[in-house]
Amino acid sequence: VQLQASGGGLVHPGGSLTLSCAISGVTLRSTTVAWFRQAPGKEREAVSITRSSGARTYYTDSVKGRFTVSRDNPKNTVYLQMNDLKRDDAAVYYCAAGFPILSAQRDSQNYRYWGQGTLVTVSS
Repeated sequence: VQLQASGGGLVHPGGSLTLSCAISGVTLRSTTVAWFRQAPGKEREAVSITRSSGARTYYTDSVKGRFTVSRDNPKNTVYLQMNDLKRDDAAVYYCAAGFPILSAQRDSQNYRYWGQGTLVTVSS
């Protein structure tokens, strides 16, 4: 299983970016896919989680209304559309795949497969 994250870059506050996570070796329908982020000196945080069951996508409170996850099943790719970016959103963003139970889905240790990370910088 391989995950390839891309799309990071430098954006001004209030700007937008779309991250992509291309997955091979496992289908989106059979795995939970999450976006995590980690800023310097901070713990890795679950930003969004889309479960294989099709349940409503989880978003951490700080990104609700600004970030949206979408999937392209034929391409086996997950996207994270990020709007109205804030300085606090700056971090390395990782996509991850695995089979966590619902109660433990925000714990990064429960994801077996990880992309390499893509850097998002928010600065004026």
